[in-house]
Amino acid sequence: MKACFASEMRGVDRAASEIGGIPSIVLMENAAIACVNELKKDFADLADKSAAVFCGKGNNGGDGFAIARHLHNMGVNVSVYLVCGRELKGDAKINFDIINKMNIEIDVICDTENLKYIIRSNDIIIDAVYGTGIHGTVGGISYDVINEINENAKYIMSVDVPSGINSDSGEICGICIKADKTVTFAAYKVGMLMFPAADYTGEVTVADISIPDYIINGQNLKINVTDDKFVREHFPARENNSQKGDYGKVLVIAGSAGMTGAAYLASQSAVTAGSGLVTLALPSELNGAMEAKTTEVMTVPLSGEDGHISFDASEEILRRIDAADTVLIGPGLGRARDIAKILETVLNHSRVPVIIDADGINAAALNMDILSGCTCPVIFTPHTVEMSRLTGFDKDYIEDNRLVVSKEFAEEYGVTVILKGHHTIVTGQDGEQYINITGNSGLATGGSGDVLAGITASLVSRGIGETAAAAMAVYIHGKAGDIARDKYGIESVTASRVMECIPYALRQILQVEKPKTM
Repeated sequence: MKACFASEMRGVDRAASEIGGIPSIVLMENAAIACVNELKKDFADLADKSAAVFCGKGNNGGDGFAIARHLHNMGVNVSVYLVCGRELKGDAKINFDIINKMNIEIDVICDTENLKYIIRSNDIIIDAVYGTGIHGTVGGISYDVINEINENAKYIMSVDVPSGINSDSGEICGICIKADKTVTFAAYKVGMLMFPAADYTGEVTVADISIPDYIINGQNLKINVTDDKFVREHFPARENNSQKGDYGKVLVIAGSAGMTGAAYLASQSAVTAGSGLVTLALPSELNGAMEAKTTEVMTVPLSGEDGHISFDASEEILRRIDAADTVLIGPGLGRARDIAKILETVLNHSRVPVIIDADGINAAALNMDILSGCTCPVIFTPHTVEMSRLTGFDKDYIEDNRLVVSKEFAEEYGVTVILKGHHTIVTGQDGEQYINITGNSGLATGGSGDVLAGITASLVSRGIGETAAAAMAVYIHGKAGDIARDKYGIESVTASRVMECIPYALRQILQVEKPKTM
């Protein structure tokens, strides 16, 4: 699915009318029907409910007027409240004029005297005040309306986006509706997926309002939202006449004294995600312990010093790279002085994709010039603090500008970036971006990133393009985290439990199964 900025969505709507021949009022009608259909899903006895529709003066309000008409015709006790006066025009005025001739109560909100009573006396509140058209900070009566709705409503549906969010940046414009469900149209709005706005949307449904795919695809939208369909379409099928070498050979360079768990999680996750052969290269003094812990992962003992891989191991590492389809370097490597030199050697030698994770990122941050002699595809997997080390930007700036920082870094260095966090962003060197919507706060646990790195390495080793593989890996990892949450509870999600749930995530995605708690 696509995500777009407000100006891009206006371009889609305009193209639907000018190129597709779809009148804008038809799109408004379809949007209203989509909202009503979502209400039917949430209320089995919808006709027995009461609803208050709060409308602004723009097209979002027009959607609200059309929703009110459909609810009224279904027998719902519906009333309409105008938040920004009666100065209506265009499609919004057409829909208002229609309901004005029906037996629907319409009132203008001029003060807050009866607001609490109005809101509490209705089963459903429809927020159709601002949508994507907000400018500046919410104030005056609109502020009071939103505040009272948040404090008193039993159920809130927001039309397109919750009123009060900046649909481009995700900022809260003074105050914002906290919706139970948001029905957005044709594509996600980027701001809905950014924080803090993402905490206000509730359940999000992207509704088809009859804009053809060729119209949306023709707008050159560069931001995508990963979904099951995307993963299925890109996941390579297994052939009956095949052998283990056909499913990817991964070399994992990882581990140091005290951090063997990272090496284990990364390498075992690559196996669990489907790779045919996974080899873990680690300091020789840790090899015995790792051989006892792993069954499917092969190990290669390397020259080490004080529990870390030493530069003396470079020749053996390069030999192993020549037999691999993908290299993952970094999980649990530590910060010994030789790590940066080893990373540079790997990048200069490798002809297969290299995924740089964890301590590999820390080593690269010391001198980004190590990429200058690199001819292989590279994937970086930083969280916010690691991205700060790579770019020099303050972490708060990065959090506020995740899409921009990711895009600039990927394009400057010619790499793929997985900027981790809730709603992880994957960016290709061509500027194409993918926002992830799976996962939960239980994934904020030690080792979770190692599991993600292993899944990424597995998919890249299967010959999937780096950007698509990264987006798929993040989505699968998040879905495994969601399954682990449902099975163990969010406080007890651990990296090993997420890894345990990878097969269930893959089965749900690839076999189109309905999610179920184990």
